[in-house]
Amino acid sequence: MARFQSGVIAEANTDALFITLNINSKTDSIVNLRQVLSGIPATELSFRQRYPEADLHITIAIGSEFWDRLNPGARPSELAAFPALKDQALDAPHTPADLLLHIRSERHDLNYEAAVLLQSRLAESVTLIEEVHGFRYLDSRDLTGFVDGTENPQGDHRAEVALVGDNDPVFSGGSYLHLQRYEHDLEAWNRVSVKQQEDILGRTKADNREYASADKAPFSHTKRTSLKDAQGKSVEILRHSMPYGNLSQRGLLFASYARSPVPFTQMLESMILGDGAGNHDHLLHYSQAVTGQAFFAPSIDWLESQA
Repeated sequence: MARFQSGVIAEANTDALFITLNINSKTDSIVNLRQVLSGIPATELSFRQRYPEADLHITIAIGSEFWDRLNPGARPSELAAFPALKDQALDAPHTPADLLLHIRSERHDLNYEAAVLLQSRLAESVTLIEEVHGFRYLDSRDLTGFVDGTENPQGDHRAEVALVGDNDPVFSGGSYLHLQRYEHDLEAWNRVSVKQQEDILGRTKADNREYASADKAPFSHTKRTSLKDAQGKSVEILRHSMPYGNLSQRGLLFASYARSPVPFTQMLESMILGDGAGNHDHLLHYSQAVTGQAFFAPSIDWLESQA
């Protein structure tokens, strides 16, 4: 397998920056972008050598709509637009972006420093769409108060779930990435009793115990996202989601990495379209997706080949 970007499967950090960008139409923008892409692995290595305790990772991913403009000769076999869905009041919009910078470490100041450096190199080639600071909240909880990410694969299985392998040899070591920013209505959520919240999530709040399968409501979040494939195996993604917020806006930056886009699409359909009997994910009554983007995070070998 080709060398993969370290941030794809590394364990969670305390702080992250999610930066989405569009490439300008100037004739030299693509040339400049390729130079910047080729230097990102070395830039990450430099930060890691100078600040080893910070465990910094820089992952860059290319938007599905932009890919052919950057690399018209070859495309990841399953790269497709974000699977926008809408069912009555539930909505997962498609808001495409050309690039994603996912910078994370144990130090927000170093994330900022890396972002400023890369922004200076990209210069007038890009336009900023959105910059979101994600942070670890308490003991890895979402702002709803529930522990997040407990179903993530562990150990060597993280690579098996997140990285393209022999299924697409040209893009081996890459990863399909889906990004959504959710805004929480915490005022409405906090008016719901703890027991009702637990039934909506399908796990207990204080001690993070998942309900037995038979005890889960068909509309619970864990029921709608715990799926099996035709062979009875769990449908899995690697989540690098983080809470974000200030005094006026609070939510979750949901980031899914996987060796195929299919698992994410299946989970999203199960959440919004439900089970055919009208049972969608009731957590979405309190949290609304406002962005949705599909990217591919190529291997280090691919990045370095852009020079």
